[in-house]
Amino acid sequence: MIKIILENNKEIDIELMEQYAPNTVNNFLNLVRQKYFDNLIFHRIISNFMVQGGGYYFENGKVRLKKPIPSIRGEFLSNGFNNHLKHTPGVISMARTNDKNSASNQFFICTAQCPHLDGNYAAFGKVINQDSMDVLMELDCVKTITYEEGLQDFPYPIIRIKTIKEV
Repeated sequence: MIKIILENNKEIDIELMEQYAPNTVNNFLNLVRQKYFDNLIFHRIISNFMVQGGGYYFENGKVRLKKPIPSIRGEFLSNGFNNHLKHTPGVISMARTNDKNSASNQFFICTAQCPHLDGNYAAFGKVINQDSMDVLMELDCVKTITYEEGLQDFPYPIIRIKTIKEV
């Protein structure tokens, strides 16, 4: 299990499900152990869809891209991997480009039913309690703007991840 702790000390508890995406879980836990996510921000929130983080931080009044890590193989059905975890509210999954093997450090958590993602993105865990879902749904409702350098659906004010830790 991991705990995402926001700057305001609100928490999101997530059970990682290695049985669906073992390499993805291992990659994510390695990043957690390295404190890779500390002080990063949620940089994209689309209401009634998902919240995304893991790639950007805010410093000196600017949003900056954190140095990405090497990508991993996408563990999902359309990429030949037997992952049947559905993208339902509270499911965490890896973000990627059009390249099916481009996921590395960015992740998203679904805030709605997202069946169009099933089989095409590496889902690897799920929010495990109502308090955590309440925090996630608070994030789902925040105001967003278009930020310079093309970041659309950018939550403002900034939502910072204090840390993600294993529990």
